[in-house]
This record gives sequence, structure tokens and C-alpha cells, in this order.
Amino acid sequence: MEEINIEIENEYIQLDQLLKLASFVPTGGQVRFLLDEHMITINGKEAFEKRKKIRPNDVVTVREMGTIRVVKK
Repeated sequence: MEEINIEIENEYIQLDQLLKLASFVPTGGQVRFLLDEHMITINGKEAFEKRKKIRPNDVVTVREMGTIRVVKK
């Protein structure tokens, strides 16, 4: 399973934007599918919102794909 760091300059990035930036999904529709299948956690808790704000130090895990740690640039 892949583990990557994504640097952001802003205060936060939306979950769907983060997953596209990390090349985990090609579209926002795919993010909705992953949420519906309970495949995404944020800091160990199940995610439900496609546009959830992800901030530096948050860890997003997508089952069978990998883990993304968000860091401040």
C-alpha cells in the first residue's frame, strides 16, 4: 500500500481535491463511490463528506490504495 505526503500552501484542501491531486481517483464521482463503499478514513474515522476540509497533519487512508499525509508547505 502506498504512503505519500502532499504539501499544501492553504489552510486546508477538500477531500475530493486531495484524492485527485494524489492520483488516487480521476474524478469526483469516484470519490463518492469510495465514500459510499466506506473505503475512506480521516485520522482513523470514517469519512462521509466529499468536500470535507483536510488540514495539515491529517492522515487520509483509502482502503486498497494507500495513505496520504497532508503537510504544510
